[in-house]
Amino acid sequence: MPMSQLVTQHVPYLRRYARALTGYQASGDAYVAATLEALVKEPDLLFMAPQPRVALFQVFSTIWNSVELNGKADHTVTLEAAERHLGQITAMPRQAFLLVSVEGFSEDDAATILNVDQQTLRNLVDESGRELAAQIATDVLIIEDEVLIALELEHLVENLGHRTIGVARTRSEAIALSRARHPGLILADIQLADGSSGLEAVNDVLNSFEVPVIFITAYPERFLTGERPEPAFLVAKPYQQSTVSALVSQALFFERNAIPCKKRATG
Repeated sequence: MPMSQLVTQHVPYLRRYARALTGYQASGDAYVAATLEALVKEPDLLFMAPQPRVALFQVFSTIWNSVELNGKADHTVTLEAAERHLGQITAMPRQAFLLVSVEGFSEDDAATILNVDQQTLRNLVDESGRELAAQIATDVLIIEDEVLIALELEHLVENLGHRTIGVARTRSEAIALSRARHPGLILADIQLADGSSGLEAVNDVLNSFEVPVIFITAYPERFLTGERPEPAFLVAKPYQQSTVSALVSQALFFERNAIPCKKRATG
């Protein structure tokens, strides 16, 4: 099988991982491009591998963790975006967490990708959990027309220490809630109750102020074509709660303008 066919089926998911890791579409795609260039020079890295997907991510990981690339400007930008958080998540734990929780690799495959043993991989995932828990809380807007999913998402974000400021079922409701409450994070479905688009609702909101957005859709491949600006954070339906949790933390990690939620009155 030609390398182009072998790689094509996995590249959209490598791009998703890369942008979640870097926090930016442009820098994520730059690392993916460097990975593909390396494979053109050494195709046996893929052809001789028992699991091409694991091999592809392993080559990417080698490039991402190289001192030469990480010293360039685009990585500096991601570090600057993280300065606002007291608990800065370090690179290796972040990779381990995303590989297992978002990309669905087994511990064994994730350890292979990062070139560590399984116990080290588990330690990295545990460390990422501690660091993620130290991130600031924020106000979250949920744009979702299915009641059960909205309730599940609300429960999930509140368990992470955030506060849900409202659930919008239509584009107009989303715009109204955003203008009234200015959320620090948005979780948005694509297809809404009245036939309107969650993507259009988010674009309307972003015209007023910047806020990190995680899109939730049954058709993620439609938004990973490389033909237009794409969501940095994308969750496929049906989703795993661990995936949403991971991306919530990643989105806030890279967002300097997330709005901390006000403490609830007690007593």
